[in-house]
Amino acid sequence: MTSSRPTKDLAGLEAEPGVFMLVIPEDLEGVRTDKAIVALAAAQAASLSRSRIQNLLENGFLSLSGKPVRDASRKVKAGESYALTVPPPEKAEPEAQEMDIDVVFEDSDVIVIDKKAGLVVHPAPGNRDKTLVNALLAHCEGSLSGIGGVARPGIVHRLDKDTSGLMVVAKNDAAHQALAAQFADRSLSRTYRAVVWGVPVPPAGSVDAPIGRSPKDRKKMAVTGKGKPALTHYRVLKDYGFASLVECKLATGRTHQIRVHMAHIKNPVIGDPAYGKGRAKGAKMDKDLAKALSEFPRQALHAVEIHFVHPRTGKTKTFSSKLPKDIQALVKKLEKAAKE
Repeated sequence: MTSSRPTKDLAGLEAEPGVFMLVIPEDLEGVRTDKAIVALAAAQAASLSRSRIQNLLENGFLSLSGKPVRDASRKVKAGESYALTVPPPEKAEPEAQEMDIDVVFEDSDVIVIDKKAGLVVHPAPGNRDKTLVNALLAHCEGSLSGIGGVARPGIVHRLDKDTSGLMVVAKNDAAHQALAAQFADRSLSRTYRAVVWGVPVPPAGSVDAPIGRSPKDRKKMAVTGKGKPALTHYRVLKDYGFASLVECKLATGRTHQIRVHMAHIKNPVIGDPAYGKGRAKGAKMDKDLAKALSEFPRQALHAVEIHFVHPRTGKTKTFSSKLPKDIQALVKKLEKAAKE
């Protein structure tokens, strides 16, 4: 295989476009080719995932003595010198769109966003553009090294369209793998605050109930025996009698988890169009307040804190976000009513 790009040493670099020389050491003798290349890349801090390596092999981008090596299961031999060509990442299918996003932190590996309510994370039917992904493609133009060979942001976790708050996004394969691993082992911590109907009993506890598709409405999620394990820790921060401000920490990451779990314990999130409708009818309160609560335009749920280990430096990173103005205004009305 030939290339006009310069030969590079992987040490200390991400796998930028170019040709990289990899020599098999004795301790990798007899290992599968894909595993050996991944091990060499990982040992030298190159952002190449195993799936990415396998894709490069399948497309003839790894060569030995000038001949392509496509068999990922082939056993390598000590001393063999492989040439790995890493092409520029392909252009992502979603279009880059200039949009106003609140960037809390950014470096060459990750970007932390304070997402506004109403912003969809991923393009999907009904929301083909003007999503967070579209905005990040524009914002990060030229700084995405490619997730799986495609120049796209690595979405590790999501927030619902009408949930606001903090999200962390990867800018390269290595960061994506590291954050995904932290998400899986629950070391990536997320804390939310929600205004809910009523006051949970006990005032601090956990909801350990599996979540899956609702058997009654496939567009919704529900606590069901056929669902996946889901665990939410909560504590009441403010008791307003007919409503409360609650802090929730996710131990798992199921779709609509907090919304479903709070509804499951009979304390649905105020403003939730799917799981919290009609809760103001039986409550004894001022008519104006009842209207403000029942007509709150979205679920009163905000991701206030995110905690993770930086994939490159290994340092702990914690970011916080204040409640947005609409939820702050709702809380002030509740506090005023509680004092009267």
